[in-house]
Amino acid sequence: MMSTAPRFLYLARHGEASADETALTGNGRRQAVLLGQRLRDVPLSAVHHGPLPRAVETATLLAAELDGVPLRASEVAGDYIPHLPGKAELPPDSADGLLAFLAEVTEEEARLGAALAREAQAEFTGPVAGDTPRHELVVTHNFLVGWLVRAALDAPAWRWMGLNFANAALTVIRYAPGRPPSVLCANDLRHLPDELRWTGFSPELHV
Repeated sequence: MMSTAPRFLYLARHGEASADETALTGNGRRQAVLLGQRLRDVPLSAVHHGPLPRAVETATLLAAELDGVPLRASEVAGDYIPHLPGKAELPPDSADGLLAFLAEVTEEEARLGAALAREAQAEFTGPVAGDTPRHELVVTHNFLVGWLVRAALDAPAWRWMGLNFANAALTVIRYAPGRPPSVLCANDLRHLPDELRWTGFSPELHV
């Protein structure tokens, strides 16, 4: 029987992006550098990142703060809808609002997103083969972080919605052999000064 070891999955939403989402803002670039500095002492094997410019730039800037950790582009770390729920899945008091948020998602986008979400879970979650624990970072987008946290908690498929993550916030999930996944931290912003925290969030959501 092949031995397995724990995987520590570090998830980070990209830094703050410009209005057209083609690049990071000055704040976003600072967030990325500070996140890289936060992770300097973590024995990362790789930094995976989605294909969109805001994720690529974030990953490139933070990787420059690390010691030779390879960058790996990954389509499954992109920005997509991981699961399009039907009304019957949703709580009655919030179903209409949640469905309105998803109203413009096409059938093709939903199909592609569901396939990518399955691939992301297969690629990034669960214990790893061998005897050595693996630490890896995925620089991605809000929806995928929410999807993987939801999966780790064995929550219903629709529950990726309502899980919101700040720019350059750090979430860590541990997958150990013979144990359920453990969310070690979520939305950790301690590497950022106050003025760089909770960007993209409305003021009532700042904590």
